[in-house]
Amino acid sequence: MNETLQEYFGGDAVAANMGMRVVDCGPGHAVAEMTVDERHLNGLGIAHGAAIFALADFCHAVAANASGRVAVAIRCGISFFKAVQPGAKLTATATERHAGGPLAEYDINIHDESGTLVASMQGMVYRKKESVAQALEARHAAEEKKRV
Repeated sequence: MNETLQEYFGGDAVAANMGMRVVDCGPGHAVAEMTVDERHLNGLGIAHGAAIFALADFCHAVAANASGRVAVAIRCGISFFKAVQPGAKLTATATERHAGGPLAEYDINIHDESGTLVASMQGMVYRKKESVAQALEARHAAEEKKRV
């Protein structure tokens, strides 16, 4: 992952707070991981669907933004196939299915460490005219303003 993308996604507070990390990315694809711990559990003591969705959404964002243009999700749908226990290492893999004009669609699969598919998400993004580098410059300017 190039330095601009690394810094851009380093500013993702949700991903950082949930212990997600990017393993690999390039235009149209990404791999992200998260180990399920107490932060991710629901009342049954298994991974909350929102935590699994967050991992899929983060991986989706990385794949979509890796082209260098800012991409924002406009539709996501997820299916859950298996309960996930604490301690499980989840790996999300996003693959671009279609890109045309400002819209792109992705398939995101989440597997546990045994390779079992635990969830699958489909997502669509809108690609803005703004580049990721420009968005990062704007973030730096806003941070500088706060310091002054």
